[in-house]
Amino acid sequence: MKPKSLLQAFYKRGMYVALPCPADPKDDPATDWWWDHLAKQADELARLGFTALWLPPVYKAQQGISEAGLGYSVYDDYDIGWKNQKATLHTRYGDREQLTRCAAILRANGLDIYLDLQLNHRKDGTGPDGMTFDYPDADGNPTGGRFPKNARCFHSRYPSGHIPSGFSPEIPEDPHVPDGVWELQMGSKVYFGPDLAHINSKPPGYVLQNLNAAVLWQCNALNIQGLRLDHVQGISTDYLKQLLNLEALRDKFAVGEFWDGSLSHIHDWIQKPEWMNNRSSAFDFPLYFTLLSMSNDPHFYMGNLDHAGLAGIDPFHSVTFVENHDTESRRDLIGKNIQPNDKPLAYAYILTSEGFPCVFYKDYSKDPGCLGDRLNHTIVNLMWIHQNIADGPTLQRWKDGGVFAYERLGGSHLLVGLNKDKHASRTIHIDTGFPPNTLLHDYTGHGTDIRTSANRSVTLNIPRNTDGLGYVCYSLPGIAGGFANAPSRVTQVFEGAQDLDIKPAQAGTSIRVFRIWAEANHQVTATLIFETSGWRPSTRLLLSAQPSGSTSVTKTYSGNDSGQTLTFETGSQGWCTFNLSLQNADSGLKTNYKLSLTYQAPVRLV
Repeated sequence: MKPKSLLQAFYKRGMYVALPCPADPKDDPATDWWWDHLAKQADELARLGFTALWLPPVYKAQQGISEAGLGYSVYDDYDIGWKNQKATLHTRYGDREQLTRCAAILRANGLDIYLDLQLNHRKDGTGPDGMTFDYPDADGNPTGGRFPKNARCFHSRYPSGHIPSGFSPEIPEDPHVPDGVWELQMGSKVYFGPDLAHINSKPPGYVLQNLNAAVLWQCNALNIQGLRLDHVQGISTDYLKQLLNLEALRDKFAVGEFWDGSLSHIHDWIQKPEWMNNRSSAFDFPLYFTLLSMSNDPHFYMGNLDHAGLAGIDPFHSVTFVENHDTESRRDLIGKNIQPNDKPLAYAYILTSEGFPCVFYKDYSKDPGCLGDRLNHTIVNLMWIHQNIADGPTLQRWKDGGVFAYERLGGSHLLVGLNKDKHASRTIHIDTGFPPNTLLHDYTGHGTDIRTSANRSVTLNIPRNTDGLGYVCYSLPGIAGGFANAPSRVTQVFEGAQDLDIKPAQAGTSIRVFRIWAEANHQVTATLIFETSGWRPSTRLLLSAQPSGSTSVTKTYSGNDSGQTLTFETGSQGWCTFNLSLQNADSGLKTNYKLSLTYQAPVRLV
């Protein structure tokens, strides 16, 4: 199986300060919108060995494009940058058109897309406790948007057993919410805003069914391969399991943000039948806190890295990391984070150990304000080692207060030595699984070639941990290889309806559905599915496509033609625009539809 590695493709510049944005007066107006910035890097990221990108939340935040508009304060489940509300069409990261293009280019480079879902709460409602939500429709009318909400969609702010005197909630806490089992024993329930009642909403099933539909709408619009689930401690696993086991999501990767240093809690959440029953992975916070201690505690015992964290007991479900957008900016961690000079050693561990490693964009990138000038070379090298050599189970070869050494037993084998001492190198003599009298090469450039003895042992010299570079990674010499792109066509669905962000087809009017950015001289397949309620026998839908550098093509659909396709070749690389016209229909008639477009995007956005 091809090794996997994930890039968290965003960061925060401060506790509530999002990425640079050209529409923010505080930023350079020449700055690219984030979706375009990622699209321009897709080819390079794939060639460095990344296999998936975790995108920031694509929803428009309650703060619009302001620097606090990170996307986690979700207002409208159906606004991904194509509704003019919160004083903007764009999200902080760009509009839906740019997002769609970015997704298609990522797939053109063979990169999987992981969508960040905030399913716990909604923000900026009106009425008592801010629990009333109405959304604009496709014409911009202030109400009529899909999935409106009221107080019966949210459970009480106060969970069972913690309700103030005189407060009588209508909607009780959902079953199997981890906060209600573990954190509440310490009185530390986290409240981010009105919490969706996935199970206990009224009428029964309203939130569950509508939230599922909204998730599927996003997934289909972007053609995603995985989901990152925010703050799963606040969400009923009864809901999460049925969501992830929907037919359309059954084969999608899922990873939960279960912020807890307790290995038993996080592992129970993953594997116990009453919790996630092994349907989701989790970010390895127990390992993160171990690496944090390695960075901050001068008395840290390096032997604690032996099968540490979730990766140590369940690597298949562990997503390991050194930093993320929250750990770098949380008040309780600021000043205690894994320091830049300690990050190389931490990355050396997660990129040579078991588990699914996630690299933080701010650590990798050379963008202004990022750490790539210090860390990029290290991460790129370790990524290569991870993708080409690190394989199989782990066998501990040495551990003491200052050094930990281990061997990955799959493939060509990989022998790793980590030294935390910033002042002195270490020499250790250890057994290996390599054959006798075998030359070994250090693929980090930190050590010289060595040779196993007749009994397969080696003497390993590990440099001092200057700037976090106290590590070596030995394997057989001559291992080579890059990472060729594996282009993939993309299928994206554009749904038109009065209560969505794209208009339905309307009698006597040509509606622009959407436009896509397609590669030159490639086939595009458009499949149109539509309703026919209110149609006359002579009513028709006319679908037209205008590819860049080529002539317009059209197809006329009668009432029996739903599901038929229009196929054509593009001319030059660029936008291809689709329009719909409802003909020979009664005045005022509107027809809902889904336009599914399968096409090849270019590898590079220039």
